[in-house]
Amino acid sequence: MSAPAENNAREVYKRVGFIAALVLILCFYFALLGTIGLGLIASGTPAGAALGLGVLILPLLGAWAVVTSVRAAFAHQHLARRMHEEGGELDTSDLPRRASGRIEKAAADALFEQVKQEFEADPDNWRSNYRAARAYDYAGDRTRAREMMKRAVELERRERSGKQ
Repeated sequence: MSAPAENNAREVYKRVGFIAALVLILCFYFALLGTIGLGLIASGTPAGAALGLGVLILPLLGAWAVVTSVRAAFAHQHLARRMHEEGGELDTSDLPRRASGRIEKAAADALFEQVKQEFEADPDNWRSNYRAARAYDYAGDRTRAREMMKRAVELERRERSGKQ
């Protein structure tokens, strides 16, 4: 393995380890909240039971948020891997960057316009949706980037299952 690939692999392992640690901490926190909620319900008072139910909702909502976020991350990673293998990733290596490392706004907007034309030519292809999502992200429009990535994930699933 080359030195840049080794550094990239290390960076990925660091990020995955950090996310796994956060998920474990959240699981502990959810279990603690669940215990407190059950204790309040068991207190026997109407106010305690109402508070206990309210406290029990928090770990349920938190668990739902964690599960949906992790599932989306795995789906997005799957698409990124496929795009990389097919050579379809957006090449941003020569675009001017700010000191923070982000692509300069004008360059990101120009990239978006190029990718938008590709998307409009083939809107039902997961690859064009994926590239549009990445271009939206580079241009700073996170809401549309998420929408397009969800669409790309769904289209890719349909393609894999043969349900086009």
